Amino acid sequence: MTHSDLPHDPAAFALWREAQDTRIRTRLGGVYYLLAWLLTWLFSNAPAEQLGAGLVGSALFALLLLLRLLHRLPAKDTPQALAVWIDRHWTLILATTLAWGLIHAWTLNHPQFANSWLIATLGTIAFSTALAFSFSMRRGRAILALLLLYLPGLAMLARHWEIQFATLITLAFYLSYLLLALNRSHQEYHNTLGLELKLLEQQQSLEQLSRTDSLTQLGNRYQFNSLFPVMVANAHRQNEPLSLVLLDIDFFKRINDEHGHACGDACLSAFAERMRQVFRRESDALLRLGGEEFGVLMPNTPLEQAKHLAESFRQELSRQGFSVQGNSLPLTASLGVGCFAPERDGSAEAFFKRVDAALYLAKDAGRNRLALA
Repeated sequence: MTHSDLPHDPAAFALWREAQDTRIRTRLGGVYYLLAWLLTWLFSNAPAEQLGAGLVGSALFALLLLLRLLHRLPAKDTPQALAVWIDRHWTLILATTLAWGLIHAWTLNHPQFANSWLIATLGTIAFSTALAFSFSMRRGRAILALLLLYLPGLAMLARHWEIQFATLITLAFYLSYLLLALNRSHQEYHNTLGLELKLLEQQQSLEQLSRTDSLTQLGNRYQFNSLFPVMVANAHRQNEPLSLVLLDIDFFKRINDEHGHACGDACLSAFAERMRQVFRRESDALLRLGGEEFGVLMPNTPLEQAKHLAESFRQELSRQGFSVQGNSLPLTASLGVGCFAPERDGSAEAFFKRVDAALYLAKDAGRNRLALA
């Protein structure tokens, strides 16, 4: 998965990371629960006499394993979908730990498993250790899973404490160690997640800078080159209108020559702000294509609507001009407006050239006017 595919919202990213880690770390767990039960059963005193219990236990852990494998991550990385997936997967984890805890307690109390109760106990130790270090994302749930693994067996050992006192004390102390280790692992996991979130934020900031014109804060030519072909393809596929407005400030070189480049920069910033006031729909993409040339991409906008907005912008700009150091300077723009037409535009480049030609028609016709492509 590339950086662009990652969820950019911090909350969504945290849930996405947790779901990914949970999925990866839980794959083998179900297999070893099944293997541990098979060893416990097959190395018991008389496995043939425990055929029914053996098959039932095998079927139970095989079913839990299958449910884990079939529980795939959601297709959409929305916070709601990820939260539901995590809750359901933890249900499977808790069900498995409860099943093993009860199996362990049952073997400790069943004389036919005297030869293999140590295998079941070692399984409990192994599963609880893996859980404390691998599933520390949710501390409360991990603690519950540890208790489900341990408490049934500890309760059974306590019933026979006269002969199992050493084992009971040892397991109890090891459980306390796992709880401490789980707390530390939880903190380390979330510290690492915090670093990932900071890195993601820095990457987003750098990406935003690379796509934003520093003077006007509009999208730059790089963003236009990335966005324009995608929007054209979407318009073609969905059979929806896509309009493009190209704007060029008239006689901009004269402003730089007569009033200085600082005044020219202020003029560009004011021009961009007026664009925001007119083309203010969230779907519109406002861009500075270079120098004094600007563009507006207007998805799901027919030609007449784009023409109306563009002409309103031109007239207001011509009427108000540009104010610098208390003086009002005339400021006008030439505009080319077009709407994508699949029968005429074989590509995004062809569409752009058609609108660009309209812009030059407006300039050749005397400037401060709009031409339709």
